[in-house]
Amino acid sequence: MGDGSVVPKLGNMKAVLGILAGAGASYGLYKLVRGIGGNAEKKSRMKTERSGPDTRASGDVRLEPGTLMAKVSGFNVVGVPKNPSQVTVEASKDILTKSPGCLEPRHIGMLLSLLQSGPNTSERSQVLITLGNSAAFSVNQDLIREFGGLHIIAGFLTDTSADVRLQTLNAMNNLSMNIRNQEQLKVYIPRVLEMIDMSPVNSELQLAALRLLTNMSVTDEHQHLMRNSVILFLSLLVVSNEVIQVQVLKVLVNLSSNPDMIEDIVQAQAPASLVLLFDGCTSVSVLLRLLMFVGNLRAWTPSAQVAEALRWRQDSLFCVLLDDSSQLHHRLPQLLSHPDGEVKAQVARILT
Repeated sequence: MGDGSVVPKLGNMKAVLGILAGAGASYGLYKLVRGIGGNAEKKSRMKTERSGPDTRASGDVRLEPGTLMAKVSGFNVVGVPKNPSQVTVEASKDILTKSPGCLEPRHIGMLLSLLQSGPNTSERSQVLITLGNSAAFSVNQDLIREFGGLHIIAGFLTDTSADVRLQTLNAMNNLSMNIRNQEQLKVYIPRVLEMIDMSPVNSELQLAALRLLTNMSVTDEHQHLMRNSVILFLSLLVVSNEVIQVQVLKVLVNLSSNPDMIEDIVQAQAPASLVLLFDGCTSVSVLLRLLMFVGNLRAWTPSAQVAEALRWRQDSLFCVLLDDSSQLHHRLPQLLSHPDGEVKAQVARILT
């Protein structure tokens, strides 16, 4: 089935919410098909959190007792089963504990159709959680693309519900582990960057968006789409918490591993306080990535003419971190006495 194929329809699509109860935590991480060079951060599979099932009555939806849909549905079965023993605890438990990798193609199609049918906010979130968890498996990444699901899912980036937007980003994060999927998802990078800029600092939305960009920046195919957002990343570093800092630095390390991106990076406006992060009090996870980032930049040697032009811009990253007059030159030797061996090795790499 091609990318433009129509997802099969279901008579009453709300019954498909039964599949949601089978959404466990994300399993097995799958690497991108191509190799990753330099100091590029390896993308990591994220685990999406599963919300509890919706236990409200389903209106005119009647799930026959004893059927697969009745067993896995988060809705109460309407009516009294003729034979209550048909729905055994063991059978229900067996189905509820099935991994997302066991979802069949028809289940994927049903979930995507349900998303298009305009479900309520809670249902949208649950469907996106299930699809996101299923996308931890490469076979489902391909199926969702072939069903036209990438654009269906990404369409919820502008949803009025913050939770729906969050689950959309989480699903896109897992789907972006696939090279062919990235070709379609790249058109949403500007929107994701806008979400980072507009979301509250240290929010789950910011973190999810940065995780997606980490995956999208592992290869150099789509890094140019983030060229004008380096200033945003650098600004986040000095105002965010450790979790966000680490994720921002994963993106910056990826970008700085591409020689074609370095000139844009060093010209970006940078907060003067950025240099203060190169300190023994900074967490090791942040400090190590900062040093990797600077190490990548120092591998680039500007011509005398370019260096002179950059020195005229005192707020450029070049002046803040790389120029001979930068405070970083005085702070780095102090880190040679850092208790962490990896930090000392990175500092020695830069100084030599």
